[in-house]
Amino acid sequence: MKILLDTANLEDIKYFNTYYPIEGVTTNPTILSAEGGDVIALLMQIREIIGKDKELHVQVTEEDFDRIMLEAKALVSLLGNNTVIKVPVGDVGLKVTKALSSEGYKVTVTAILTGAQAMLASNAGATYVAPYVSRLENICDDGVRCVKDIAKIFEVSKSNTKILAASFKTAREVLDVAIEGAQCATVSSSVMHRLLAHTTTDTSIEGFKKDWLGAFGNTTLLELINLRNK
Repeated sequence: MKILLDTANLEDIKYFNTYYPIEGVTTNPTILSAEGGDVIALLMQIREIIGKDKELHVQVTEEDFDRIMLEAKALVSLLGNNTVIKVPVGDVGLKVTKALSSEGYKVTVTAILTGAQAMLASNAGATYVAPYVSRLENICDDGVRCVKDIAKIFEVSKSNTKILAASFKTAREVLDVAIEGAQCATVSSSVMHRLLAHTTTDTSIEGFKKDWLGAFGNTTLLELINLRNK
């Protein structure tokens, strides 16, 4: 499953882009507002960090169809062709999705909470739909089941739209949506760390180190090879 990082924090983006196999960054007005400052400069810095080949998802802030179209095109012009325009699901959102996709732009329809919404977004030409997993769980609904339903709908209809699952509180939710057919997920920095972390992994690594030090001290394999080749 393709993993993207859901943040606009530059230090987090630098870290995960260096060490983790992320394939892009997603933002929204809330995430950008949390960072504050010059938001255009921030977006340009994100693009510089991740490079031109990774996806940068940016959500529109205009609400009128014509203004959204102008904003979307300005964002892609500023940030490059691998910029994916995020549009909230709704009647205007569907119209925008249809228009942008027909012109070759990539669109993520976001704030998806039902299979029906995802189906309509796909029919409008969405590149991605972003179902909110934990938000559904928080209203006593089943976020993972929603992803499973969308995956089945897309399979039956042979849709080219991909599921970009979003809104996670736990690492387990990310794993569950991967099992149920989501091709992509966007994950916060804290959840990203938890995807990798495990106490038994930590103790295993410490065991390797302890055993090696007990037998060979601080001399590494590389140093032993270099000594042998002298």
